[in-house]
Amino acid sequence: MRTVACADTEIRRIAADLAAVRTKGDLGAILAHEVKRFGRYDLTVISARVRQEVDLLPMPYREKFRPYAEKWFFGRYHELLKSDRDGAWAQMKDPITDRETFEEFCRMIPEACLRNEPDAPYPGDNSEMVPFYQLFYYLLCAFAIFVRDEPGHPVGTPFPGGFTVHTKKGVCYCAIRDKEEEIWHSICNFCPALQDPENL
Repeated sequence: MRTVACADTEIRRIAADLAAVRTKGDLGAILAHEVKRFGRYDLTVISARVRQEVDLLPMPYREKFRPYAEKWFFGRYHELLKSDRDGAWAQMKDPITDRETFEEFCRMIPEACLRNEPDAPYPGDNSEMVPFYQLFYYLLCAFAIFVRDEPGHPVGTPFPGGFTVHTKKGVCYCAIRDKEEEIWHSICNFCPALQDPENL
């Protein structure tokens, strides 16, 4: 990924490529291809950023949340690569479940990745790579939400107040699903989970 000269051009190309796919398998294949372009150094920086964000949370919530943050990053990354190695994409002929939401997600990606400042700095001297590090986050979210039809935050993720992302009778609920609508680049706006009625 470090050989790419223009983040604006490259990220807009990737978003357009994603938006053009029709099936979950085709989407998974593109996501795996793009994720594999990130080198070990990039993954180290992104991983350090995830840990940094978790470390800012208050105790004892921080230690409850940490395993789910790691599952989000390490777990989904490895699931995506394993699916690619196993040739899973050829079997996934189903169309993307919510086409309209998926297309909105793809339109959001460039502006979210290319905005002037991320919510928090990345470790090291990596300013030219920040848009791509932001992109990595959205690629993994696309895998969870649009290939696997899973919520953006993994099931079990705790939130303050004792709430968690959970399923009931086959339906997934999240305490913050409708709480971040004003944050236009939040994955909550594209998540298949429903707002938890216990936290309206």
